[in-house]
Amino acid sequence: MHNCARYLIFFQYIGTKYSGVVRSPPHQQQKKGVQNHIEDAVRRLKPVNPVSLSVSSRTDSGVHALSNSAHLDLQRSNDKPPFTDDVLLEALNFHLLSEEIRVTRAQRVPADFHARYRAQSRTYVYRIALGTPHHSQLPLTDHSLCWGLHNTELNVKAMNEAASLLVGTHDFSSFRAVNSDMPFKSPVKTLDLAHVAPGNAFVQAHFHRDIQFWELTFKSKSFLYKQVRRLTGALVAVGQGRLSVAQLRELLEARDTRAYPQGTVAPARGLFLTRVDYNQADLQFPEEGEERGLSPSVNPED
Repeated sequence: MHNCARYLIFFQYIGTKYSGVVRSPPHQQQKKGVQNHIEDAVRRLKPVNPVSLSVSSRTDSGVHALSNSAHLDLQRSNDKPPFTDDVLLEALNFHLLSEEIRVTRAQRVPADFHARYRAQSRTYVYRIALGTPHHSQLPLTDHSLCWGLHNTELNVKAMNEAASLLVGTHDFSSFRAVNSDMPFKSPVKTLDLAHVAPGNAFVQAHFHRDIQFWELTFKSKSFLYKQVRRLTGALVAVGQGRLSVAQLRELLEARDTRAYPQGTVAPARGLFLTRVDYNQADLQFPEEGEERGLSPSVNPED
């Protein structure tokens, strides 16, 4: 019907208390997915159509997002007109107040738009804090939001040299974890960006001690299962001297998930999906006279 509208939403969340971003199965009640809570918020708007969110980028339990995205269809009862973008945004966030989830943008899009398949790139940032082997040494604002290492310094030059080997199109079999989708997904991915740069605590200027933060940034159209955490773990091992740049090259060339060193995968808590980018033309809603798009600055393992 003409009052059924498709929307693209961008949303953020602290992933610590959730089973991941995607919907958890009905028998799993203690720890739900972010999708469960957003769909519950949509149902509170009393649409007449079944509620189903199509998430662009899957993140695991404990992984966070500053900007994930999804599309949803919403048809109001009694032939009421579709919600405006601002009204939908405000209504969803009202029903999400008790959760560490917020919708940051809502936009009407064409009926054939797909949040996952139309995404042009996803960007992940992994945060590391040095000299903080125990969480009590971190500001509360960074607790569960970074990986605290006992090391007081890393060989960042070697890490960036190793990261440069990963950029480009490669078979990343050595950097993917085994899951049920493994036989059906090609391990060949194109990594557009991989680099290490200084970061900051969220309250850097106000904490009682200086903590050196580093951020590892990865950008690609899509990623393999746990690829970013495995890339991060290997690069940190290079920075610690546990792996050489040459050994990382050998690991990449091995193209075998069994070749990945045990105990090297970075924990989920330091990982953030920070951007999902789209072509502006794909976001243009044809029934309106003016072009509508999202700024690339609006703020990810497929």
